[in-house]
Amino acid sequence: MDDATRRLLNIRKRQKSKKPAFKRTDYQKKKKLDDNWRRPRGLQNKLRKRIAAKGAIVQAGYGSPRAVRGLHPSGFEEVLVRNPKDVQSVDPLRQVARIARTVGAKKRQIIEEAAEGLGVRILNPLPVEGSIE
Repeated sequence: MDDATRRLLNIRKRQKSKKPAFKRTDYQKKKKLDDNWRRPRGLQNKLRKRIAAKGAIVQAGYGSPRAVRGLHPSGFEEVLVRNPKDVQSVDPLRQVARIARTVGAKKRQIIEEAAEGLGVRILNPLPVEGSIE
């Protein structure tokens, strides 16, 4: 990874640590409301009026640098892998594989062996027998 990308990843890490948790207005008052962000649209909504005590509102300045947006913290691009054939399309120099959650143990083992042969790193490998983590 080049120095510019590493620098931008550090900037993103610093920005994310300062970013507030954007929550939906009054999500804690009603059980049916999820805390996922929804833009406040009500005429008298305090969050829409940007009353500071009511929470932060999503704005452009909270975003991460475009060059590293969507990258894994290691600096690699994540690729979702569902079968051993998908591993062959992963470029080990700039991409890492994440095995889909629906893949069973047997096929997961086959995918991991194929990735090891091609030199592809897997983000969520099976735990190794005998090791405690």
